[in-house]
Amino acid sequence: MNDLSKKEQLYELIRANPFVSQQDLAVELRLSRSAVAGHIASLIRERRLLGRAYVLPDKRPVMCIGAACLDRKLRSIARLQMGTSNPATAEEVFGGVARNIAENLARLGLPSALLTAIGDDSSGQSLLQHAEDADIDTRGTLKLANTYSGTYTAVLDERGELLLGLADMALFDQLTPDFLVSRAPQRTAAAMVVADLNLPHDSVASLLEDARVGAAPLIIVAVSQPKMARLPQDLRGCRLLILNRAELETRVNRKLPDESAVAQACRDVQEQGAQDVIVTCGSEGVYYTYPDGVEWLPAPQVDVIDVTGAGDAFSAGVCWSLYQGSGDLSLACRRGLKVAAMTLESPDTVSPLLAADILDEINEFNLEAASTLQD
Repeated sequence: MNDLSKKEQLYELIRANPFVSQQDLAVELRLSRSAVAGHIASLIRERRLLGRAYVLPDKRPVMCIGAACLDRKLRSIARLQMGTSNPATAEEVFGGVARNIAENLARLGLPSALLTAIGDDSSGQSLLQHAEDADIDTRGTLKLANTYSGTYTAVLDERGELLLGLADMALFDQLTPDFLVSRAPQRTAAAMVVADLNLPHDSVASLLEDARVGAAPLIIVAVSQPKMARLPQDLRGCRLLILNRAELETRVNRKLPDESAVAQACRDVQEQGAQDVIVTCGSEGVYYTYPDGVEWLPAPQVDVIDVTGAGDAFSAGVCWSLYQGSGDLSLACRRGLKVAAMTLESPDTVSPLLAADILDEINEFNLEAASTLQD
């Protein structure tokens, strides 16, 4: 086999596993380490690789960091009565904010990767297998011995609306700054990082610090009011913060009774360092920042089957849009609302109808005017 074919074979091995070591490449191809290094240098000069971690220009993933867990959904058959037993249906599905976003992105045709933690139980193995079947790169997963994987239990009313959520997410406290450092090759390969607030405070701060010094754009997705305490005060480095109205109230420590109050709170968060802010308001719509203020976008009317995963689907649609290179948050929110609507109309946490071309029809040429909230 001549040198040219060896180089091409090496390139294909890297495409299959961008984190393969030079030693493994040398063994696989029966080459010396110096010969492998020479071929890699040649591929970098040709711009077929982008350097560190052998980043392939057409395969830079969205790196989702945070929770992957088992979702248990209990839905009342009739109107709930407190203090007594209620007839209900039950199901178990795969969930977790970071995992849900990663699966939505994979179904939308983007390369996606997941940094999370699992226990050594059957739920953890099932979570990994399902992610791999969905083409999500899980090689950076932290596997914890003698630990149960995370769980989220949702209690839904007869209309599918969430009444109560109970989350057992303690194992994600193990996603420490040291863990993030240990996964530097995977993180360096990312085109975008999406982190949920199941991460410890210090880990979120570490991601923000990395983003400030030139790492991939960082999008932070809130998960609940209690976990807003994990969001550092200094948000410099945050490309986008996505949260709901109640979580924004927790962040600014005051009630937000009207549109002008929400707009001012968004500006306050921007003054703390976040470049942009999106505030979701359920079936009503979303607020989003733009260079001259804050705008409002109503949500489409849908027949709701199940609300579980809709917020994560919205975040995925926004991330998909930003990944395409457009910084237009109006366009991103419209795309996010489209993915959320499909999820609301599905019994699944991630709609099986999502596909790579589903958002192509929503582009900058067919945007409707949004209402501007004046300062």
